[in-house]
Amino acid sequence: MRDRFGTVIYVGKARDLRKRVSTYFQPSRRMGWDLKFRALVDGIHDFDYHVVRSEPEALLLEGKLIKEFHPRYNVSFRDDKRFLLLKVNFNDPIPRFTLTRIKQDDGARYFGPFPNSGSLRSTLSLVRRQYHLRGCRPLTPNERDYKHCLYGHLKYCTAPCIGNVTRDQYLDQVKGACDFLEGQCQEMQTHLEAEMKKAAATQDYEKAAQLRDLLADLNRTTKKTNRFQRVPYSLPVAVEPERDLAELGQLLGLPAPPQRIEGIDISNISGTFVVASLVSFRNGRPDRANYRRFRIKSVEGQDDFASVAEVVRRRYTRLLKESSEPQTQPHREDSGEPVAAELQQLVDDVGDAARRKPSRSVTTDSAAADVRKHRAPGELPKRTGPGLPDLIVIDGGRGQLNAACAELEKLGLSHIPILGLAKEFEEIYRPDEKEPLRLSQDSGALKLLQRVRDESHRLANTYNATLRLRKISESLLDEFPNIGERRKAALLKKFGSVQRMRLATVEQLAEVPGFGGKAAAELKAFLEARSTLS
Repeated sequence: MRDRFGTVIYVGKARDLRKRVSTYFQPSRRMGWDLKFRALVDGIHDFDYHVVRSEPEALLLEGKLIKEFHPRYNVSFRDDKRFLLLKVNFNDPIPRFTLTRIKQDDGARYFGPFPNSGSLRSTLSLVRRQYHLRGCRPLTPNERDYKHCLYGHLKYCTAPCIGNVTRDQYLDQVKGACDFLEGQCQEMQTHLEAEMKKAAATQDYEKAAQLRDLLADLNRTTKKTNRFQRVPYSLPVAVEPERDLAELGQLLGLPAPPQRIEGIDISNISGTFVVASLVSFRNGRPDRANYRRFRIKSVEGQDDFASVAEVVRRRYTRLLKESSEPQTQPHREDSGEPVAAELQQLVDDVGDAARRKPSRSVTTDSAAADVRKHRAPGELPKRTGPGLPDLIVIDGGRGQLNAACAELEKLGLSHIPILGLAKEFEEIYRPDEKEPLRLSQDSGALKLLQRVRDESHRLANTYNATLRLRKISESLLDEFPNIGERRKAALLKKFGSVQRMRLATVEQLAEVPGFGGKAAAELKAFLEARSTLS
């Protein structure tokens, strides 16, 4: 469900979407609605729908969309928890199936995601028994581990650790299990169904019920589902951005509507991974070619004021330097992002032209015409460099605004209009005004500032999450048996990353406190087995 600006406000699923959606608009039920539900219904302007083949696919797609768009009226799936995956790495000395929630580029083979974790665990237990696979934790089990291995003594595992089978024979067992998980399990399903009917015929109903549940878990786990990829993010656009720019210019007392607006936001988690984003809007639309991301370098801990000051100093010092240097050719990124941004701009122009309605207001039409006269219909902005903005929007209140103004004054750029937009009451703080400005929630100027603020907030949070996921790659050490936080911290302190550990020798690993020659050799073998190059 989308509001009038195209923002996704709710995602839901149902067997019969028509029936479920119709319940939102029944007048007889309106008196029983709570305030949240009433606000949701009042905000609905349009719908998008996706047809899938089964309920598990619907659940996977619902979770993916909610994590992508963060709709304000959804409660479930808004956290960072993911569905379970099944993982097996053929580069391990004796591969084993493990459960994980994060898919990494480590050369392993992944199955899933699986919406029902209970069914997955039940099926994994069945697979281990059927194909005689190990379920122990050690990376390379030996005879000492076998003495205490219940799976080996019960003949559930072929015990490759003591040489009962060769590694090639054991790999064939693992590959057979992989084929089973990919859906080649008709024989097993037929066998379980026959055993269930046989138990029911002999009135052994408890066994029949267990086989029935096991068969249902197997069907749920091996049923083919689509793996939904990341949904392309689409920033909501205004119905008539020229009018919003004209209104904003009049409210702020600017000589002309601001053609270029830049928004700045800071993101961190308890003072760690402090990053910033800078987004650029041209003619009321996102100018993605001039988006920038910053890692805060000079600030320790959680200090939003100092972080904003650093971003303003670095950003506009660079712009001043680039403007003073002669440019022989237009600036283009090697990654090709400006081309993609121009295509997106063209799509936005076409979409806005289709949605544009005739205006009845005369007071802002002349100012809106000033915006349009700089650019012919369908014409794309020139990509010869960003230049200085016509307005800077800081995500924050008086403190963040003062920090930014101080840096602009040092650079001799105090003439650039700047404001701060506080989230709680949507108050607009200006440098020369003591009292904040509050606009109507229906104001097009406020909606434009909110889009700039929300886009900078999204970009900052996305960059922060990227850095955190990159840090999670260090959790590869957690899979190494019998390693604690102290030994893991000692390794990371000495080498800095898992990649550097792979390049170290056994002697260098043995120099780390808590590691002897045997443990260092095992760690070296573990890292080589998990190398992404193998």
